[in-house]
Amino acid sequence: MKSIPQHIVLFPDGNRRWAKQKGINTFDGHQQGYRNIIYFAEWCKKRGVKVLTAFGFSTENWKRSEDEVNYLMQLLERGLLESLERLKKEGVKVKIIGQKEKLPKSLQETIKKVELETEHNSKLHLNLAVSYGGRWDILNAVKKIMEEKIPAEDITEELFENYLSTAGLVAPDLIIRAGGEMRLSNFVLWQGAYAELYFSPKLWPEFSENDLDEALAEFENRQRRFGK
Repeated sequence: MKSIPQHIVLFPDGNRRWAKQKGINTFDGHQQGYRNIIYFAEWCKKRGVKVLTAFGFSTENWKRSEDEVNYLMQLLERGLLESLERLKKEGVKVKIIGQKEKLPKSLQETIKKVELETEHNSKLHLNLAVSYGGRWDILNAVKKIMEEKIPAEDITEELFENYLSTAGLVAPDLIIRAGGEMRLSNFVLWQGAYAELYFSPKLWPEFSENDLDEALAEFENRQRRFGK
């Protein structure tokens, strides 16, 4: 392929529906979904993608049952620790974006460990969005700018982007959403302004390497005008 997106945003949607279809526990669906994110990161790296931002847990997901929220926090912590050596071997740099202060203390410590041990990797930058929302990201940037008392006339789009959770990274080229839903669900609202959108009917645990290639083929056929 000639045109490979440099930054892919992923909605790994449909874990619970997949588990229900299979007649298995919802938690098992989440576990399979997390595992598929790690595979997806490796597929992206093989194809020359430089940045992958994956939605793991939104600011709205705190409204789910306490049992499910606790399980998701434990799954993320366990998954990060179990994946760490593999991620290091693959040259993947991991960063968690979102409201880290809201997460359980043990998860916060695990995040610090994983980010520290992968910070010098350069083959793929993997953002996992946890307790993240696009509106939160924008408001958080505004608050930081106000705290620094930056004059209004000095605030440009370029400056503003330096205060977002994705500061320093190339803007997303392609947003892939699995699970059949067709909406942005409060994810990377600023960053995704000119990204191409690709919606797959596949529930996330069933999303395969071939499905990624179909999305990339579709991306290659798009004409990106950026308003011109």
